[in-house]
Amino acid sequence: MKPNVGGIDKILRIVVGLALIVWAAALGGPIWAWIGIVPLATGLMGWCPLYPLLGLNTCPLKKD
Repeated sequence: MKPNVGGIDKILRIVVGLALIVWAAALGGPIWAWIGIVPLATGLMGWCPLYPLLGLNTCPLKKD
């Protein structure tokens, strides 16, 4: 799997994912807030399975 999530996209995914998980776990948020696991995981892995289907890539190109 080539990385396809990078930069601001990666940071936003991690922050939003953590916020949703904290909301669900510590603050008694709704059950759907556990969906925060998905953006957290894709942000940490640097790969989103939906991006290739949509033809997106926010990861900067590596120059040789």
